[in-house]
Amino acid sequence: MELKLATPFDAHVHLRDGVALETVVPHVARDFGRALVMPNLTTPVTTIAQALAYRERILECQLPGQDCDWLMSLYLTDNTPPDEIVKAAGAGSVVALKLSPAGATTNSDLGVTDYSRIDETLAAMSEHELLLLVHGEVTRGDVDIFDREARFLDEVLAKILVRHPELRVVLEHVTTAEGVDFVEQGGERVAGTLTAHHLLYNRNDLLVGGLHPHLYCLPVLKRERHREALMAAATGGSGKFFLGTDSAPHGREAKECQDGCAGCYTSPVALALYAEAFEKAGALDRLEDFASHFGADFYGLPRATDTIRLEKTVTPVSDSYAFGEDSVVPLRAGGSVAWRVAR
Repeated sequence: MELKLATPFDAHVHLRDGVALETVVPHVARDFGRALVMPNLTTPVTTIAQALAYRERILECQLPGQDCDWLMSLYLTDNTPPDEIVKAAGAGSVVALKLSPAGATTNSDLGVTDYSRIDETLAAMSEHELLLLVHGEVTRGDVDIFDREARFLDEVLAKILVRHPELRVVLEHVTTAEGVDFVEQGGERVAGTLTAHHLLYNRNDLLVGGLHPHLYCLPVLKRERHREALMAAATGGSGKFFLGTDSAPHGREAKECQDGCAGCYTSPVALALYAEAFEKAGALDRLEDFASHFGADFYGLPRATDTIRLEKTVTPVSDSYAFGEDSVVPLRAGGSVAWRVAR
């Protein structure tokens, strides 16, 4: 069996920086024609100058023949000035700002702590049509980690949308049925990305038989009923949901330890994983829209005209890849996927 797709768009990917780019950038650029890069580096990307310099470092790591269109985002903090939004609007390749509540995920210590302090910046984003990308979780210790997405939607994001009804928002890596409902009911200016790992796995896969560190991500994997809701959203044909891998590489030493960090590295096998999910749902005919068209449409970008081919064939997954002086372990390491991108 073979599938032909317009070259997909990864609307949410982490590349890291430095020598890590030498491994991660080619993995993304091999299978995606466009990618939106997240800004939560060790030193977050908070200004246009930093974003453009980061983009140049990314371009230097593409392999010959690779031609991915790298879209950039800024890291939203309590102190992001509205003037920076005006600069971003004229920068071309900078299309969004990422809202991570402080402490919610990797390198988010400088994230937003007081939503009233970003109100003028959100107004400027609305005026200049920059998108708000949201890691939707509250971080209070009294809220169960499995309930943090639903609580954030009620307590924070719903209020932001009331105050800024023209703001275009992407709820990133939706993980719950409540998140799906929020996007579906949010009007034409609200959309959501879905990861391959949240479509394929639930919290049993993470926890049963021991903790599986390479399935540990934030937001964390949820109950099976939530996974089923995500699958229905991904395969239902709605343009409000589209591909965003949230592929997040970490060195093996940082993952396989007492305080292992969150993130699933899926870039090398992402399209194969999505194809598996859509095949299980009997919806392979809807994969192209989800992977290639709906994200571009929501971002106001032209649809891809180049194509790739996916072949149905069992394909081994590497145990690991070089990651500076460490190594990075992909999802399904040492196992296999049921599809591959034809070369």
